[in-house]
Amino acid sequence: MRYVWRHTPLNDVHQYAQLAAEAAEAAAAQGAFWEMYDTLLSHQGELRREDVARYAGELGLDADRVMEELRRRVHAPRVSEDVASADESGVSGTPTLSSTDAATTAPTTSPRSATRSGPPEAARARRPGPDPRY
Repeated sequence: MRYVWRHTPLNDVHQYAQLAAEAAEAAAAQGAFWEMYDTLLSHQGELRREDVARYAGELGLDADRVMEELRRRVHAPRVSEDVASADESGVSGTPTLSSTDAATTAPTTSPRSATRSGPPEAARARRPGPDPRY
């Protein structure tokens, strides 16, 4: 089994969803996708730019670089690719779990359990290539 993460920010529901997705990607560029993901998820009510800058610093990231990448929207194309991929796959909700070619929308009552099935190391396994989210 392989765990794959795709951004599907629900911008119509969460005001800062796009910013959070791009912040996670900015952290990924510094090798800390999952750390930022966990932080953003546990602070869903505090996702303004100044909050993201603080989290980046707390995680030991170059916060100025994170904020510059957010300002320039460096990671917006990656998030857009994920949204397009989800649309093409028929994904209509988050989280979604799929097996072979069938996708099933998982209950959203506990996003952490849906994203953390099995040991964290297995969920955080990386695929070959430059994308640190796999």
